[in-house]
Amino acid sequence: MEGKILLIDLETTPIEAYTWGPKWETNLIEVIEQSKVLSYSAKWLNGKHWTKGWPDYKGYKKGLLNDKAIVHDIWGLLNQADVVVTQNGKSFDIRVLNTRFLKHKLSPPSPYKVIDPKVEAKRYLRLPSNSLDDICDYFGIGRKIEHEGFGLWLKCMAGDKNAWKRMLRYNRHDVVLMEQVYLLLRPYMKTHPNMAMYTNKTVCPRCSSNKGFIRGGFYMNNTTQYQCWRCLNCRGQVRTTLNLRETKPLMSI
Repeated sequence: MEGKILLIDLETTPIEAYTWGPKWETNLIEVIEQSKVLSYSAKWLNGKHWTKGWPDYKGYKKGLLNDKAIVHDIWGLLNQADVVVTQNGKSFDIRVLNTRFLKHKLSPPSPYKVIDPKVEAKRYLRLPSNSLDDICDYFGIGRKIEHEGFGLWLKCMAGDKNAWKRMLRYNRHDVVLMEQVYLLLRPYMKTHPNMAMYTNKTVCPRCSSNKGFIRGGFYMNNTTQYQCWRCLNCRGQVRTTLNLRETKPLMSI
């Protein structure tokens, strides 16, 4: 058994509300329509990829803003995942999903760890921008699909079939890019969930590979010393749990 890593990206409807303020203020008087999950694209790492929007579900009608079916679908995926990778997910996607789960009276899915490539890029790199599009452009991975902007969302909400095709293509491509960014950053992630916990085999704690390791240097703190190894698959550094110091050194106070 290996840990299951799910990559997911959401597109949502805007909040519809009354306001007295100008565009640069968000002082809402009354909310008319809350934000809902419009579409999602999800992919198991190195596995199946699928993308769905409202028209893919039974009972869909033009102009009907109802995300119950799609939210149940996403809940089922998260319930199977051990790790969820989602760009800007810690501050947006995961919170949106939790909100919609509660709205539709769903219990929390099985526990999973969250990896946010935006957070990881900010933690380990110094880029001009940590957006998905800019990270991909910087490393020559590709670019997000261009579209007409907010009008695309409005057309989808109104039931425009051509708009839905463009939306799902845009949503799907984001996950393709995100997977490549995740794999690019993974060797540098010191806080990556330990994938070796999901198997009894000796595997890389980042990528679950058992292709082998080459000896590296040593990882040390004030009182312990550990042998380091480099994974032959993802090229990330790992270490053993065996302390090589037989005696404890003195420490300054």
